[in-house]
Amino acid sequence: MRRQRGRTALAPLAAAVLVTAAATACGGPFQDLGPLPPRFSGPPLPADAVVSEMTSVLAAEGITVARQPSEVLGRCTERLTGRHAPGTVDSALRAAVERARSEHGWQAGPDLGNGALTLTKGNWTALTALPSPDPEQKTESLVIMSLTCLDGGSPSAPTAPTPAPSSS
Repeated sequence: MRRQRGRTALAPLAAAVLVTAAATACGGPFQDLGPLPPRFSGPPLPADAVVSEMTSVLAAEGITVARQPSEVLGRCTERLTGRHAPGTVDSALRAAVERARSEHGWQAGPDLGNGALTLTKGNWTALTALPSPDPEQKTESLVIMSLTCLDGGSPSAPTAPTPAPSSS
């Protein structure tokens, strides 16, 4: 009987020693690498400016879109919707994305696969899916572009802060 008690008392002690050894070997001192880089560079872009820019880029390729009201509280999102001829919608969207990159400074966004096109600029990400139109389709293809900002994309242009009056 005494031998069993000795073995059962050693098991938790051995486990504690192993956990401590593993934590000591793997948990060296953390090196301070400084602050995290900003999530975007430059001042936040206002939503109206981004929507206007993307609307004009799409219009230049023959895609007319309308701004849908953003109804998500606390999130900075916009949506542009429109219709385009099914036979040329893919090429028009690809051309619009290229125009946004070359003429307006948008950068290629994360690769989400063959069916999606993404762009980033400042605090904004633009995403559109390429519709898979049926060549026999008689109605126009639906075009949706979602615009999402990280933070700070107020609807109107930012205003310069006014200095507080000084008391003399």
